[in-house]
Amino acid sequence: MPDDLTTPDAPEVLDLPAPNEGDDGTLPAAAVANTAIARWYAVQVASSCEKKVKATLEQRAVTLGVSNRILEIEIPQTPAVKLKKDGTRQSTEEKVFPGYVLVRMVLDEDTMMAVRSTPNVINFVGAEDRRATGKARGHIKPRPLSRSEVDRIFKRAAQKKTVVKVDLTEGDQILVTAGPFKDFQGEVIEVSGERNKLKALLSIFGRETPVELEFSQISKQN
Repeated sequence: MPDDLTTPDAPEVLDLPAPNEGDDGTLPAAAVANTAIARWYAVQVASSCEKKVKATLEQRAVTLGVSNRILEIEIPQTPAVKLKKDGTRQSTEEKVFPGYVLVRMVLDEDTMMAVRSTPNVINFVGAEDRRATGKARGHIKPRPLSRSEVDRIFKRAAQKKTVVKVDLTEGDQILVTAGPFKDFQGEVIEVSGERNKLKALLSIFGRETPVELEFSQISKQN
């Protein structure tokens, strides 16, 4: 699980006094009726199923009558450009936290069941309540994200800094298509996806020389 989604040992203090939770972390029905405590929770889902889970949970929330308590379902994303093997570029989106969906909801037995029983949902992110015997995994008690965590996640998505994704690994052969080393061929020795750059060994004046290149300056050779 990403470090950004680590939750504090104790829930953040709310502006309104919070009612006592049950042993499973849910709020009593009477407490839910008298308070509108909606918090953000991180939900782990099967790989590449984020959009499917979001659409299904939105429908289920209406069908199960909990749409007034499951308020928002988000998949924070940033713009990205995928550099294909033939050198063409395709606009796409990069998930901030692949494998997770964020849900703003009032946590009670009904909403928790609605989320957990949604196809392709693995579980909430939270603390594990160990069983008394210690021989089996315990129950996961959902923990809300703190305000600082939520702000950091959505701020990152709002920055709209384009990420370039490239299908390259160490040892791949490339052709430089732009810049001072245009038409040189070389071998990839390091890929830095966050910086949108790579290092390649190019033969310059008969010597293998490491050169840093932008993803946009190269194409992958078959």
